[in-house]
Amino acid sequence: MMNVQRDKARLRKLTDEDDDFVDASPAERLGMMWELTAEVWSLQGQDGAQQRLQRHVARLIRPPR
Repeated sequence: MMNVQRDKARLRKLTDEDDDFVDASPAERLGMMWELTAEVWSLQGQDGAQQRLQRHVARLIRPPR
């Protein structure tokens, strides 16, 4: 994961332009989003952020009519 310096902040005006560029690979960006997702879930008092989708494969064979 990417290390973020949380103790440094920058004061900007709303009129200042920002390029919103993050120099990171897609995997690193996804990791950052996952961190935010887990934090929001924990703030809501839920631990569902670590649960994964259950994927069960089933086959249904119907009798011929």
